[in-house]
Amino acid sequence: MACMKLGSKPDAFHQQGQAWFCTTGLPSDVIVEVEEMTFHLHKFPLLSKSSLLERLIKNSDEEDTVIRLADVPGGAQAFELVAKFCYGVKIELTSSNVVCLRCAAEHLEMTEEIAEGNLIAQTETFIDQDVLHSWKDSVKALETCDDLLPHAENLQIIKKCIESLAVKACTDPNLFGWPMDHDAMQSPGGSVLWNGISTGARPRICSSDWWYEDVCSLSFPLYKRLISAMKSRGLKHETIAGSLICYAKQYLPGLDRRPNVAHGTLKNAPDEEQRHLLEEIDSLLPIDKGVASTKTLIGLLRTAIILKASPTCISNLEKRIGTQLDQAELEDLLFPTFAYSMESLYNVDCIQRMLEYFLAMDQATAAASPGSVSNGQSIASPSLMPITAVAKLIDGFLAEIAPDINLKLPKFQSLATAIPDYARPLDDGLYRAIDIYIKAHPWLSESEREQLCRLMDCQKLSLEACTHAAQNERLPLRVIVQVLFFEQLQLRTSVAGCLLVADNLDGSRPLRGGIGCSGEAGGWMTTIKENRVLKVGMDSMRMRVSELEKECTSMKEEIEKLGRGKSGWINMRKKFGLKSRLQICSALGNSVSEKQKVKSAKDAHEL
Repeated sequence: MACMKLGSKPDAFHQQGQAWFCTTGLPSDVIVEVEEMTFHLHKFPLLSKSSLLERLIKNSDEEDTVIRLADVPGGAQAFELVAKFCYGVKIELTSSNVVCLRCAAEHLEMTEEIAEGNLIAQTETFIDQDVLHSWKDSVKALETCDDLLPHAENLQIIKKCIESLAVKACTDPNLFGWPMDHDAMQSPGGSVLWNGISTGARPRICSSDWWYEDVCSLSFPLYKRLISAMKSRGLKHETIAGSLICYAKQYLPGLDRRPNVAHGTLKNAPDEEQRHLLEEIDSLLPIDKGVASTKTLIGLLRTAIILKASPTCISNLEKRIGTQLDQAELEDLLFPTFAYSMESLYNVDCIQRMLEYFLAMDQATAAASPGSVSNGQSIASPSLMPITAVAKLIDGFLAEIAPDINLKLPKFQSLATAIPDYARPLDDGLYRAIDIYIKAHPWLSESEREQLCRLMDCQKLSLEACTHAAQNERLPLRVIVQVLFFEQLQLRTSVAGCLLVADNLDGSRPLRGGIGCSGEAGGWMTTIKENRVLKVGMDSMRMRVSELEKECTSMKEEIEKLGRGKSGWINMRKKFGLKSRLQICSALGNSVSEKQKVKSAKDAHEL
């Protein structure tokens, strides 16, 4: 910390209660009252330095003059240093007291006209040559300006400090090394200097956030002016956003779990002050996507809802989160409604709005892309990764909120249907959420359960999900039949594809005695290896078909037990035009067996 010493005489002041006395051997002939403190001093040292005190002393007719100074900047503490300066007593100018001394000297008119080397000139020189050249001292001096308004503002001290800090923050710190112990000097070779001696240590590399914590000690009005000055100088938006988030974590509850030790903390302040701070931070945040993490923005939104911030502030935060919803995590979205109504435990409406903002942005991006293609219902995004990630996130969110008994079916459906069909490669996550919702709401009617199951596409269920759904007693019977049908259809398609590949391999096999074709000996060996691989694959497929036959038989018996005595099952089979799974699987098994016999005969003949 910079320091400047003034005066040379030893301290001749002592305090007794609320009074200060000067022990120079001469009786006091003037009393100066500042706030609740009285100073018993002498006229000549005062009037020789201050034009204001000179006028007040001359205008007083009393022998023991009493002067009342009610509005001295810095109060009694500042006037004590002023009095010592007038007597030539040793004092030290530092970044902590120079601003109040500068303001007090201006108020007392301690100019060069009345005395050379007066206090105004001394403090002004110290500020310009020492304080403003140091990052740490500039921050400290700016902190003291809050209690010295409007004097510090009128004397341009605040402006000078802010400009000095803005220049340093906008300059690459590695070029000048000034956050390195804030003021450490370097030798011509680049090593750190200690008392003019090279230590051999190299200056440390500093990141762009080196100044975040330092400026958090400023009051918000001064901090806001500093951020505005940095913006005007072209500081990166990511850096500005990082500083704003750091400041918010210092003063707003819930954003940071670390203990706060900042000066003048607002964490215990009334909600109105915290709400105003949050709204101001939101207005200062750059609108660029990605300047703040999604987790941090969701924390700001949660705090805004708790503090009942303005609808504009909440809407802005929801839009910011919506534009980068694909970067969110599931646990971040699970925040309660913070409302008296018990419509739902979690804030589903807020998530719905954020999802709408994301989908609108995705549609706009796809429409602006030259390679976008319309599929009849929506425009597919150039890259499906973001919207696929959001679909997975929403499906997980639906599964988490599904056990809430207060969650209404329309709200669940609305959030589930907001995701376009092309965004879900598989509907396993949606099926899981639907199953949990049906289990948590056993009072749903058959029609409501069927309506809920229409949200998913049975053709987009994986084999594991199909197996689970076929045995799920909570699902409507119609849905179970659909799952079985599509599972059989997929199986038949897979088997037919394998057989088609086998036919193509057989047709392209070269004759043993032929001299055309490739003419290479390695071709025949390659064909034999391919045949062996195909045989293994066909054997594996036949085993799978056999396993499915057993599963179909067991499933058929269970379904017949459920529909025994009722015509529902028979009518449903007629309506869908389905064969029993056992018949299909048996037919597939026979087809595979016959195909295998034919292939074996061909191989034997060729060998």
